[in-house]
Amino acid sequence: MNKVTDITALLPEMKTGMDLQNALQILPPYNEKIRNESTAIRLMALSELYNVYVPSAMSTEIYNKLYLALIRSLQKKGTHKAIQQQYENFRRIRQYEYNSIMGGADSFTIIGTSGIGKSSAINRAISLICEKRIIEIDEPYAKIVSCVVVQCPFDASVKGFVLEILRKVDECLDTKYYDKAVKARATTDMLIGSVSQIALNHIGLLVVDEIQNVCNNKNGKHLVGMLTQLINNSGVSICMVGTPECKQFFEQRMQLARRSLGLQYSEMPYNAEFKRLCEIIFEYQYIKNKAAVSDAMIEWLYEHSAGIVSIVVSLMHDAQEIAILQGWEILNMKTFNLAYQQRIELLHEYIQPAIIHTQQTSKPKKKVTAADLDLRDIQEMDETISIEELAAEAKSTNKDILAILKEHITIVEVAV
Repeated sequence: MNKVTDITALLPEMKTGMDLQNALQILPPYNEKIRNESTAIRLMALSELYNVYVPSAMSTEIYNKLYLALIRSLQKKGTHKAIQQQYENFRRIRQYEYNSIMGGADSFTIIGTSGIGKSSAINRAISLICEKRIIEIDEPYAKIVSCVVVQCPFDASVKGFVLEILRKVDECLDTKYYDKAVKARATTDMLIGSVSQIALNHIGLLVVDEIQNVCNNKNGKHLVGMLTQLINNSGVSICMVGTPECKQFFEQRMQLARRSLGLQYSEMPYNAEFKRLCEIIFEYQYIKNKAAVSDAMIEWLYEHSAGIVSIVVSLMHDAQEIAILQGWEILNMKTFNLAYQQRIELLHEYIQPAIIHTQQTSKPKKKVTAADLDLRDIQEMDETISIEELAAEAKSTNKDILAILKEHITIVEVAV
C-alpha cells in the first residue's frame, strides 16, 4: 500500500556518473548498408540525424536539478501545512479572507542561448525521472502528475497561462478542470486559487518554457507575480526555462532576482566534448562515399556554428542532403560551405566565425579576402577544388568568378 509519506520512494533511483550518461544518450541504430540504397530511402533515413542526443555537462546538471526539485515538492504533499493550505486555497476560490501557509522559494531558472539543447536536455531528464508519469497513492487516495510542462503565452496572459495548466492536468488525469473553469467564467483571481489547489494535490514539478516572453510585455511582471503566488500557495517546485534576454528582466528587482536563481549556459566551447559530438554525428553518413572526420572539418563546424549544437546538426544534415541531391555523394568543404551559404543564411548575423586555438607561437593567419586570394589559399581550404575548373565554370555559365568562389570558400570582401 502506497502512503503519501512514502511517496518519494515511488520515484526511480537517482542515476549518477556513467550510468546517467548512458541513460541520457540516444544513438539511433545505423547500418552501413543504407549508403547503397536508393536516393529516396537515404534522404528519408537522413532525418535520423536529428534524433541523436549526446549528453553533456549541462545535461547532467539539469537532470540533478530537476530530480531534487521534484523530491522537495513531493515531500510537502500530505503534510500538516499542506492540509492547512488546502483550506486556505478553498477560501480564496470562494473569495473569503486568505492566508498563505506553504510559503517557500522553490523556483529556479534554466537560462541558455537558443539552440544549445536546453529543451532536449530537460525532456531527456524528465523521461528518466518520470518513468511513471502518474504517481498513485492509497492513503489518502490521490493521483499526482510527476511533471507538467507548459509554455509561457506569447502575450504573457495570466489567465491564459493558468487555463493552460488546467488543460495539461486534464490531459494527464482525464479530468474536466479546464471545461468547468471556462463554463463558470471564473475570474483570474479565482483561477489562481483553483490552480493552486490542483497543483497542491496533483502536480509534482511544473516546468514553464519560453519564459522570455515575459520580458517585453506589459503583463510580464503580473505573470511572474502569479508564479510566486503559486509557489506560496501550493509548495510546488517551478522551473522557468528561457533565453539570456530574460536575465535583465529578472535583475530589475530583488523579489524577481531571488525567484530566478538557477543554471545558466552559453555556447559550447571548442574542447574535447565538442569534438566527441562531431565524431559521433559523423558516423551517421548516408552518402555513398563515406568521409573520414578530420580536425579541419571539426574546426570548420565550430567556426560556422559558434558552438551551437542545433546548427552543427543542421549543417551536417544539409551538407549530406546537398551531396545526395546534386549527385556528388561526398562530404567535403564544398558541400559544407554550400549548406552554410544556402541553408542557414538567416543565422549568419548571429554566428561570428571564430575559434579559440591552444597557445601557438606562430602568427595567426589573416582572413582570406577578395584582394589577396590566390591558388594556395584555395587548395589549403579544399584540396578537391581547382582554380582552372572554377574559371572554366565561370566562363561556361557566364557567372562572376567571385560568386562561384563564395560557394566553395569563405570570402570577406573589403572596400578599397
